[in-house]
Amino acid sequence: MFPGPQVTYRPFLEGVYRVSAGLFRLGTQPIPWREDGRAEEHTFALDREYARFIASKVTVHRRALHAYAGEAGLTPELREAALTFVARTLAAESGGAMTWDGQRFTNRALGWSADLGLRWGSVEALTRFDAPLAPLVAGVTPLQALDFLALNTPEDLAVLARDPRGGRDWLAAAHVLSPGHWDPRDKLGRDFVAVHAPVAGSGPMNATAPRLLEAVISRGPFVRFAWGVAVSDRLDQHPAAPPDEDRAATARFDPERTFVRVERQTLTGFPAARGALFTIRPYLYPLREAVATPGQAGALAAALRSMTPSQVAYKGLAHLLPGLLEWLNAQQSLKESEVSPALHSGA
Repeated sequence: MFPGPQVTYRPFLEGVYRVSAGLFRLGTQPIPWREDGRAEEHTFALDREYARFIASKVTVHRRALHAYAGEAGLTPELREAALTFVARTLAAESGGAMTWDGQRFTNRALGWSADLGLRWGSVEALTRFDAPLAPLVAGVTPLQALDFLALNTPEDLAVLARDPRGGRDWLAAAHVLSPGHWDPRDKLGRDFVAVHAPVAGSGPMNATAPRLLEAVISRGPFVRFAWGVAVSDRLDQHPAAPPDEDRAATARFDPERTFVRVERQTLTGFPAARGALFTIRPYLYPLREAVATPGQAGALAAALRSMTPSQVAYKGLAHLLPGLLEWLNAQQSLKESEVSPALHSGA
């Protein structure tokens, strides 16, 4: 239904691991580690991985939605602003597969349609019909409008709120079904600094929180990226999810079972409603695809070496890093030796 390939992003090409806002303005600023270096305008990434994301979200939804989604002090005004943006933008970016008429949202890929009351979050008149991916959502009943809309997109959704009178900010809503080793319940109702405090190296970014939030709400939209290395390609890495190999004490580095996990995150502000929408889309690239050249292997190795011990621990790399660095060094040397003879021979 969405045949385009997923974009490859390599934020590790900076050669340094850093925790920073790293905001690029959507529509104008080129993304230097996007494979073609272009600027981006889209919020939602609808590509050939779409079915995989929806299947993963449905699995989580059926098992334990309460551990992944919730609200905390979300005002009707901000709910309406954020969800109107989601419905309208999904329809605009879907190439006709989704439609929104201001009341009813229809997804012709998933084969369902519903009337949404976006101010209060209601879902009514849910209907289903034959469609290519309809079996993925068969038997799933969305609980409210945020839940319904989030089940139509690969991205996870969060809503940030800010009280202009006292300057207080907080995470007002979350529907995060593909988290990377964090629990959305721990973040709901907390401010930006508290949300990011567990992130190793986040101190300088947290120090700019008031200015950063003002920029996000008033001067966006923006896109940013975060990255790490995993030994599982499962999208759902919630601490309470069924265990897999990623971050297991017994896990050992294997280049064939290692992935670079990149999160593409967008931030769209709603000044009148005093808040912003935050989207999160994970990309999981097999290691050999992520480092396809000597320069890429060298950049990833340099970025990993730049991590502090606390960052290595936070990213769950302590038991993988020695083997990973050894492999990257070998790849860099091997590929450089393959390139050099070709250059000298004039090939």
